[in-house]
Amino acid sequence: MELAEVQDLAGRLEEAIARVVVGQERAVELLLTALFSEGHVLLEGAPGSGKTLLARTFATCLELEFTRIQFTPDLMPGDVLGTNIFDFKTGDFQLTRGPIFTDFLLADEINRTPPKTQAALLQAMAERSVTIDGETHPLRDEFLVVATQNPIEHEGTYPLPEAQLDRFLFKTIVPFPSREEEIDIVRLHGHRSATPRPEEFGLAPVTNRSGIASARECVRALRIADEVVAYIVDLVRTTREHPSILHGGSPRAANMIATGSRALAAIRGRDFVLPDDVKELFLPAMRHRVVLSPAAEVEGLSVDTILEGILDSVRAPR
Repeated sequence: MELAEVQDLAGRLEEAIARVVVGQERAVELLLTALFSEGHVLLEGAPGSGKTLLARTFATCLELEFTRIQFTPDLMPGDVLGTNIFDFKTGDFQLTRGPIFTDFLLADEINRTPPKTQAALLQAMAERSVTIDGETHPLRDEFLVVATQNPIEHEGTYPLPEAQLDRFLFKTIVPFPSREEEIDIVRLHGHRSATPRPEEFGLAPVTNRSGIASARECVRALRIADEVVAYIVDLVRTTREHPSILHGGSPRAANMIATGSRALAAIRGRDFVLPDDVKELFLPAMRHRVVLSPAAEVEGLSVDTILEGILDSVRAPR
């Protein structure tokens, strides 16, 4: 796939999603960036802000096997991964595959299940494989997780472990719409109380496994200058040295920002990465990876404010 085709594919996906989802252009662009850079996305927002509808609409536009898991307090790891069940006819254990064996996994309200069950996704998200009773089973190359969560201040939520958060390329905040957007939402969806189904809007898949693989191959070939690589590393290292941050980003974070920056450049029709691409992705790629110091929390500082300060303090290459 040529660069112009990647840009055209992204445009067609954005256009299709906009038929169902009003606004949320930033979240849509980050979902496309993650898709083309093999990353997973965590959508955070208050109930009713459209997180699940956005994820389902995105999945409908892709000709991939889709599975949704509604995470609940009583969900167990075996409910996600599957389990080996003894077959009395053959005398052997047979694997009953769980919903994780799919292409596109919607992990809905992921922080309403305890960390033990959340951890069932760790290996799958990092290695695209799962181990059950000592045997490793590969997942498809297209395996993608889009998770939704409510803000941790809400009742009935469990904070995601740092290792789980580090598997996500982006944490995207899904805000409430503007007044004008909310008027459009009510005009479009206000004739029913149930959540709209993307299929009812005549959406058809825009691309398939082959198209996604070709787009990813094109993205991997994009140029990223040494000075931009150094800029990414300096930004991430600064999070580990900042006095208001207890735990900063890892080398995995730097790799993910570089990969995502390549995809964002391709979506915008460029075959090279600009420092501005890095700046745009720094907050969504880092806000879930850093832990504030107790002093910063007492002062009421937010993660985004500190990350914005780091962007201002680290000199970008020209």
